[in-house]
Amino acid sequence: MSSLKPKVQNPMLCTSTDGAACSAHGAGHALSAMHGRLASATPSKWRDGIAGYPTVDGWIPIELLEADAADNHTVWVWNHAPGLVAPGEPVALHSVYSALAVGQARFNVLVAASLG
Repeated sequence: MSSLKPKVQNPMLCTSTDGAACSAHGAGHALSAMHGRLASATPSKWRDGIAGYPTVDGWIPIELLEADAADNHTVWVWNHAPGLVAPGEPVALHSVYSALAVGQARFNVLVAASLG
C-alpha cells in the first residue's frame, strides 16, 4: 500500500555539499531543463495534492485530491533538499515525469508509488 512509508534506505546519495547546487539529475536531485520542459508540455498529467509532514529521512507524503489508477490517495516522494515543501502546502505531482510543483518552483522527485 502506498500509504505506508517506503522502506527504501538512502535512496540516492548526493555528492553536493550543504548549500551547493546539486549536479546530479537522477530521481530526487536536480531537475534538468529537458525534464522540466517535458513535464510542462504534458499539463494533463499533473495531479493536485497537499503535502504532509516529511519524515526524518526526507520522504514527503502527498495526499492526492483524486486517487491514482491504483485507488491510492497517498503517494510518497523524496528529494534530497530539506524543507522542500511545508506541511499543508498545496502541490502538484506529475504522474509521468515525477516532477513536483510547489508554487512556481519545480523539483525532481523519486516517487515510491505509481501514478495513473
